Amino acid sequence: MPETATLPIIGDLVRDSAHPLTGSMADYHQLLEAIGDARFVLLGEASHGTHEFYRQRAQITKRLIEEKGFTAVAVEADWPDAYRVNRYVRGAGSDADAADALAGFKRFPAWMWRNADVLDFVGWLRAHNDALPAKAFKTGFYGLDLYSLHASIEAVLNYLDKVDPVGAVRARRRYGCFEHFGEDPQEYGYSAGLGLSHTCESAVISQLVELQKCAAEYARRDGRLAADDFFYAEQNARLVKNAEQYYRSMFRGRVSSWNLRDAHMTETLEALIEHFRLLRQPAKVVLWAHNSHLGDARATQMGRAGEWNVGQLVRQNHASDCFLVGFTTCSGTVTAASNWGGPVERKRVRPAIPGSFESLFHDTGLPSFLLALPRGAHVTQALRETMLERAIGVIYLPESELASHYFRARIGDQFDAVIHFDRTRAVEPLESNAEWGIGEPAETFPSGV
Repeated sequence: MPETATLPIIGDLVRDSAHPLTGSMADYHQLLEAIGDARFVLLGEASHGTHEFYRQRAQITKRLIEEKGFTAVAVEADWPDAYRVNRYVRGAGSDADAADALAGFKRFPAWMWRNADVLDFVGWLRAHNDALPAKAFKTGFYGLDLYSLHASIEAVLNYLDKVDPVGAVRARRRYGCFEHFGEDPQEYGYSAGLGLSHTCESAVISQLVELQKCAAEYARRDGRLAADDFFYAEQNARLVKNAEQYYRSMFRGRVSSWNLRDAHMTETLEALIEHFRLLRQPAKVVLWAHNSHLGDARATQMGRAGEWNVGQLVRQNHASDCFLVGFTTCSGTVTAASNWGGPVERKRVRPAIPGSFESLFHDTGLPSFLLALPRGAHVTQALRETMLERAIGVIYLPESELASHYFRARIGDQFDAVIHFDRTRAVEPLESNAEWGIGEPAETFPSGV
């Protein structure tokens, strides 16, 4: 933690190095120049419910797609739900519009992806792909997360029903291991994790291995390999395997389950890259997830406790071929819940705690800015001091904010650039309620959908 007397010096360095954001087309020229030829751009967020984070990630992503040829957007979302969006934006699905394509996001917190800003981006991505020449590669939309155990089981069975009905019978028998625990996979995790029941581990591994072994046979039956369909099914089978392990690990402690989840998200990214390679398609991917997943964990107190994350693993796997961007805010409103599974609310975000990065950025007096953190720069060196950083997930508890939402980090090592919006507003859910409606007037829906 820096001495109080040094904070103004660090603040001056930040102010002198910051590039103010004005809403012009030139706002992100500097960022795209800093990204250069990197093939993996990780765009974070300091909450799962802030309009500016979603909107500006989308603006940056549009430029990466149009100007640098990025071919995939991979997000902190369930694989089956995101793949429905992928089919829509690539003109391969049956959904009539972007709102229908997002209908698969039903699980709490639905507002993370069923919100006005994502709706606008999905509509733009479909229009962009539709305008491409007939044989051009279309940019896809993919989910990295592993919470969709039952939906992924259903997707594997639906695929096998079409290509291998006998194999589907075997798969149903294997996946039937979960039937005793109902729809909540945590029930399975509790029972199996504590040794109160047999695990489904061998069953889900066997199913993934069999599916992979049969890939060539399925290709011969078709006369061709329906690459996307098989890839979708294979990733669902792999997700079931990893989710089974994840839910058992939940009752062994946070570090174990966190590491399994972020390892799965990174593994999914690597599988996506390999899929593109086999299709001879360029693999340039934008990732959207929380700062806690995309900032390098080695620069945080969680990393010191033994956690790793996607940002760290991507840096280790791809070195100079990646670029990590964090987002911060000082105050405003946020869409969040008060407890897991609770109703969506629009909550006031308390001003940042003194001594935090957010408070330091607020003291620059700039309403919004981009701060590049090139290696060796004085501002980067200064921001390698350990300070508090705020993280709001899907739950926001302002009454216990310091304990619930702050951690210690070295933001100069955590990211390659930071984008700060001093005062932000809540993202607008596609479905809201009385709790969300209290407070500032709802923004109007975007028109470009």
